[in-house]
Amino acid sequence: MAERAREHDLVLFGGTGFTGGLTAEYLARHAPEGCRWALAGRNRDKLERLRDRLAAIDPSCADLPLLHADATDEGSLRAVAASTRVVITTVGPYLHHGEPLVAACAAEGTDYVDLTGEPEFVDRMYLAHHATARRTGARLVHACGFDSIPYDLGVYFTVGHLPENTPLTVQGQVRAKAEFSGGTYSSALTVFSRAKEMARTARERRRAEPRPENRRVHLPSGPPRRDTGTGRWLVPIPTLDPQIVGRSAAALPRYGPEFTYRHYAAVKRLPTVLLGALGLGVLGLASRIPPARRALANVRKPGAGPSEQRRLKSWFHVRFVGEGGGERVVTEFAGGDPGYDETSKMLAESALSLAFDDLPETSGQVTTAAAMGDALLTRLSRAGLTIRVVERG
Repeated sequence: MAERAREHDLVLFGGTGFTGGLTAEYLARHAPEGCRWALAGRNRDKLERLRDRLAAIDPSCADLPLLHADATDEGSLRAVAASTRVVITTVGPYLHHGEPLVAACAAEGTDYVDLTGEPEFVDRMYLAHHATARRTGARLVHACGFDSIPYDLGVYFTVGHLPENTPLTVQGQVRAKAEFSGGTYSSALTVFSRAKEMARTARERRRAEPRPENRRVHLPSGPPRRDTGTGRWLVPIPTLDPQIVGRSAAALPRYGPEFTYRHYAAVKRLPTVLLGALGLGVLGLASRIPPARRALANVRKPGAGPSEQRRLKSWFHVRFVGEGGGERVVTEFAGGDPGYDETSKMLAESALSLAFDDLPETSGQVTTAAAMGDALLTRLSRAGLTIRVVERG
């Protein structure tokens, strides 16, 4: 696609929601001069109010185009996709609302980024639209927020500081203090309520997806254990993140002939681990019972979030321990509020990277590491996230 062959460089779909609004504000402050971006949604009045809010940040935003797009109207989504080089969407849960926009972008050869943390959705989109996107040149990049950029790019950064052409192991340990979004909560309920469907779709993808030649990728799990170095309990967490890391490792030979990644939450106290496991078990069971699921869905609705003051007290920190070829490196990927402020930053910078950076030739469903790698690391570091080597030895 020629750089200026389309009317817009970026279109944001879902900007009238809470995280979408933060993404729009970030673009208003940080989109480069000359970036042609627009807002898309189904409610014109809400879009106009959002545009007024953005104009208070940057007066030039008063002229932002407003496009009609409805997640239930495939024609409107196809028109939006055809008008732009990159689409950003914050409209979830993606398993319920996301596929028509992925299909439109794949068909039109339009790059796509989202915030999903839903493994079943990502696998379904691979099975349904990867081949079309490969043919049209579209890059479909899921999980461009706290799910799963800190882990995908954190491991990518760590691997870059280890020897080449040798088996590598990386262990990720995440700590966070934050309030997660209504959208994340809603997506989690969807995931818990569809465990069987998720497992079946994952098996279908494994049968369909080619494996790397002469290389192996391992994503083992296991029981909680005590880390002798930090004294924290390491608890495996069943999120999309290790799957994204594994797909980057399968796509990029730099991860070595044999690559292993283990993914943990790092917790100080054993009772916290036990209570967390109990809570997840209860949530998983309740989410499969329709009346209980409806009650749980009302606990926190998508589209709302905490105050700026509360977000300023939030943080996350991921520590990576990488080993291979007789060398060891410890790195960190850290930032402020993960569920909202840093997520909107990561999403916006991912879209800007696809639109404006000199990137490797990729297409189809690709990860942030495979599609954007060093360019996105540079962008996020400049945007204030901490990405650094802590120690070697």
